[in-house]
Amino acid sequence: MNYMTKKILVTGADGFIGSHLTEQLVREGYEVRAFAYYNSFNSWGWLEQSPNEIKSELDVFLGDIRDSYGVKEAMKGCTHVLHLASLIAIPYSYHSPATYVDTNVNGTLNIVQAARELGVEKVVHTSTSEVYGTALYVPINEEHPLQGQSPYSASKIGADQMALSFYRSFDTPVSIIRPFNTYGPRQSARAVIPTIISQLASGKNKIKLGAISPTRDFNYVKDTVQGFISVMKSPKSIGEVINIGSNYEVSIGETAELIADIMGVDLIIETDEQRFRPEKSEVERLWAENQKAKILLGWEPEYGGKEGFRRGLQETIDWFSNPRNLSQYKEDVYNI
Repeated sequence: MNYMTKKILVTGADGFIGSHLTEQLVREGYEVRAFAYYNSFNSWGWLEQSPNEIKSELDVFLGDIRDSYGVKEAMKGCTHVLHLASLIAIPYSYHSPATYVDTNVNGTLNIVQAARELGVEKVVHTSTSEVYGTALYVPINEEHPLQGQSPYSASKIGADQMALSFYRSFDTPVSIIRPFNTYGPRQSARAVIPTIISQLASGKNKIKLGAISPTRDFNYVKDTVQGFISVMKSPKSIGEVINIGSNYEVSIGETAELIADIMGVDLIIETDEQRFRPEKSEVERLWAENQKAKILLGWEPEYGGKEGFRRGLQETIDWFSNPRNLSQYKEDVYNI
């Protein structure tokens, strides 16, 4: 299949992963419509920082994923949809859970309903490793039970099932990509790695964190982006749920120490109670089994293992160390 004749819609193109994905698609020669959240400033989010040669190639659509009319309008003329638009901050989901249902579940319904009506060739729906909850066994494969340990994860379970229901009910060509903890340049400070780096890059050696014992499978954004493109291109991915992870487990505390080592800082960690999740809501362990991605897609991480993690952290630190980039973060304010 010649994908260069296809038009790709990326929802959430203004966000962290979405902006990197949009840029890479343009670099690879795809025609891209970037769906960004409507705002009175006419801001394209992180796409504002894209090189001019990228921005000049984009067809930007400002809208709201909760608006079924606008979603269908954005999808007209597009053959493939990479659906990333969602609310993702876990602490904010404790505060405003209804908004997560509206955005994540109903937003996904809008996508798959329009895809069915318009005859879209494929929808790649974005899941999250949070749907697994604390690992019942490791590494976590796609058959692991789903556990909604926060309103956010519950809304993503609902969104995943909504997408899969359209595949099963109407043969809508849907694939589910399930990235584990993606990190890299432009990530929001609501995530732990930018929280650590931004505090250290601002000159502090005493930083505030919540729980440091939970483990995560961190996936560098370049690997996640290639995962999306691989899922989009593979006919074997339709109707499938596919983990995208590094198959490397590391604790939050070890991650902080590694970042400090790379930055040459003698680290002191202070416990900040407001950064703790409720006890039964904390996901204690995540570790991805990525064999399915290797077999079905031929995808595997270029930043896997400890060496790859260190390399990805170095690239992330380099970006945050640029004063222009760091100035966009409030390192002294807890971002829920």
